[in-house]
Amino acid sequence: MRIRDTRVASFGAVFGREPAVVASAPGRVNLIGEHTDYNDGFVLPFAIPQRTRVQLAGRDDDVVRLATSREPGLVQLRLGELEPRATTSWSSYPAGVLWALAEAGHPVRGVDLLVDGDVPAGAGLSSSAALETATALALDQLWQLGLDRVELARLARAAENRFVGIPCGIMDQMAALLCAAGHALLLDTRSLTHRQLPLDLTEAGLTVLVVDSGVRHELRSSEYGLRLASCRRAAAKLGLDALRDLDEASLTAALDRLTDPVDQRRVRHVVTENARVLAVADRLEAGQLRAIGPLLTSSHESLRDDYQVACPELDTAVDSAVAAGALGARLTGAGFGGSAIALVEQSNAEAVAAAVRSGFAAAGFGSPWIYPVVASAGAAVER
Repeated sequence: MRIRDTRVASFGAVFGREPAVVASAPGRVNLIGEHTDYNDGFVLPFAIPQRTRVQLAGRDDDVVRLATSREPGLVQLRLGELEPRATTSWSSYPAGVLWALAEAGHPVRGVDLLVDGDVPAGAGLSSSAALETATALALDQLWQLGLDRVELARLARAAENRFVGIPCGIMDQMAALLCAAGHALLLDTRSLTHRQLPLDLTEAGLTVLVVDSGVRHELRSSEYGLRLASCRRAAAKLGLDALRDLDEASLTAALDRLTDPVDQRRVRHVVTENARVLAVADRLEAGQLRAIGPLLTSSHESLRDDYQVACPELDTAVDSAVAAGALGARLTGAGFGGSAIALVEQSNAEAVAAAVRSGFAAAGFGSPWIYPVVASAGAAVER
């Protein structure tokens, strides 16, 4: 692999020609359903307006050239060099998609590829899945592979799990590819069945504020893997294929069978979080958007106390928002940093944002980036 310093301006400036395909995919907010996807559970994400765009053109050789508008440098490698951990920068995500396609038996050739967009990295809004899925969709279009979106999501997840080395579930990739404007996506991560639920915040006089704490998480850290291992260990002890198979009615008896208090806490979160997802889904289908607020806050409390993936900045964001009148608030994404969300009346959005900023200042934290989002469209081929 060679890296040549260059300041990326446009596809033509970097590669000397026009792109053959342009595709984009959104970041996502997970309304509720955290750390349930790798337990075969339920999740309820929606796409946000911020998107990652991939421009690419095919080559007649086996050379892969990757560039991003966010950083100087051109990453160049050959298809024969595509193997897990071949590159450890942002380029591992599009390179991983190429690798996953080849591993699945699809014909893969050299490409020139440029990434740009405005999904913030490390903010818990799934910038990695946006990049993976935009790449997968663009390559499917370029080579006319005819893959459906669920298969593209599987390939993108394989890239992140097996090439990049992050043991994530499939929620983020499915959300990026399947979400629809004005809706949240109720996804069963075991069967991959899904349906769109109405989430017209504007019509209801509501908004979702994203509070980017500025704390950047690192999912390669041992903490994420420890939680996954705890869930799998507990499921095995309980004789379950996955914690998805345990319901609230059986939870107390199941916890009594577990001797490790950490495993007990992890199990309690996953089981109650699955129940909260389905409860929120029921309320969305009934048009009761305001009624989901307390469930969001309960989710955060479970993530803080039982799953232990919050941090002081995220707790401050949630506590300050709720104290200022938010209907509910919670961290979104894996935790350990990143972002929180708050469901607020549109008329109260500025007051809630100001209260969160004040809470951060009083705690001695840096100023958070706060902005509203609406349920937006999923990935698309733009050219």
